[in-house]
Amino acid sequence: MAEGELLQIEKARKLDIDEGVYFEIIRQKTATLIAAACASGANSTTTDPDIVNRMWKFGEKLGIAFQIKDDLFDYGEDIIGKPRGIDIKEKKMTLPLIYALNQSEKSVKNKIINIIKNESTNDAKVKEVIDFVKSMGGLEYANEAMIRNQNEAIQILYTFPSNKSRDSLEALVYFFTNRKN
Repeated sequence: MAEGELLQIEKARKLDIDEGVYFEIIRQKTATLIAAACASGANSTTTDPDIVNRMWKFGEKLGIAFQIKDDLFDYGEDIIGKPRGIDIKEKKMTLPLIYALNQSEKSVKNKIINIIKNESTNDAKVKEVIDFVKSMGGLEYANEAMIRNQNEAIQILYTFPSNKSRDSLEALVYFFTNRKN
């Protein structure tokens, strides 16, 4: 987790993050934490390394989906406890923003990066970045990535026998990805 945080700090200075680095950061941070909890739970009930490994992979997919959902909140209109635009203000490059930047012309990309680097405390400029991400399809793209990881987590769960525990974990996946805050 510390390595993921250091990578995020390094990339926030340069704002040169791509999707691969973004997914590595969230894998090392959020996904690893959830994966460790899932694998530890499995390890407390079995000595089968295959089961523990599958639960680790389930936790990673769930953690990635959870983090993407959290990143999407930065662009929403609802009051959720997390201030709108906080990731932009903190110069965090999240999946919706990365996608939008990759879809834009170089001059527009440079303008948006300049805003994030130099004007991220200006609420009007943060709104401009949010509007840019929305107009470029960043939210839809990130939502699709979240759903993809949600479905991969569910597929892993379905390798286990049907029981109340599996049903509870499946409900947890949908809770994480459908939450409103």
